[in-house]
Amino acid sequence: MDQTLLPLLARIADALDRLAPREPAAADMLAALDTADAFVWQPQPGRLLPVRDVAHVPLDLLQGIESQRRLIGENTTRFARGLPANNAMLWGARGTGKSSLVKAVHASVNAEAEPGSRLALVEIGRDDLQTLPLLLDLLRDSSRRILLFCDDLSFEREDADYKALKSVLDGGIRGRPENVLFYATSNRRHLMPRDMIENEQSTAINPAEAIEEKISLSDRFGLWIGFHNVDQRTFFAMVDAYARHRQLAVTTEELHRQANAWSVGRGGRSGRVAWQFIEDLTARLGAGAA
Repeated sequence: MDQTLLPLLARIADALDRLAPREPAAADMLAALDTADAFVWQPQPGRLLPVRDVAHVPLDLLQGIESQRRLIGENTTRFARGLPANNAMLWGARGTGKSSLVKAVHASVNAEAEPGSRLALVEIGRDDLQTLPLLLDLLRDSSRRILLFCDDLSFEREDADYKALKSVLDGGIRGRPENVLFYATSNRRHLMPRDMIENEQSTAINPAEAIEEKISLSDRFGLWIGFHNVDQRTFFAMVDAYARHRQLAVTTEELHRQANAWSVGRGGRSGRVAWQFIEDLTARLGAGAA
């Protein structure tokens, strides 16, 4: 090789090295936790992306789930105060307020927290669960208490993500860090499709053991809270609360009439349907066409 090319090649190598993404050090990760109260975990390049404004509704606007609010609120408050608390699975029908409740409780607990003791909320994607052990190792050394949240959790098979979560929740040799609590939401009670569980039962030598294995992940959540479709009375209570919050100029009779028509068009009643109706009604009233 021409020796005169060596300095040029060295400069090129240095330039490429500067352009290459740097793996964040653990110290950088821990420092990032002090910049906000909510984050999204990004496995590549391995960082916590701060979320300045979490999309949430005030806790008192979540109607029809009073017992669920109490259970999650008490569990989260204990955790924030340094007391023992349980991982929680919020399961049930779509649009019934599962993820909204987690975010609302996080905001409510932080609103009453002493300076320096606010909870951090870290969201991890369903497809990133296999990186959960890495994330927990990074969070373990933080002085903050952290609520780790996975929305819409489910599994089609026992893949790497399933095994990583199962190990971390209870069976791993290091266990869950004391400063981390895990909340998840799911439309499925046992996190797996019913036909998968039934197929396993029909083909296994010991059907009972096969079923136990499939539901064992759900059992590792200390709190297992169900959410269900709501009746018309509860649906109207949701709509009323949202309308008062928005200060909408509409009579209760007209509000309920339009809300009922909206729910019929959507094919069901839920907190999500109530909120979508209020969004539409607010826009129509603002345009002068209620």
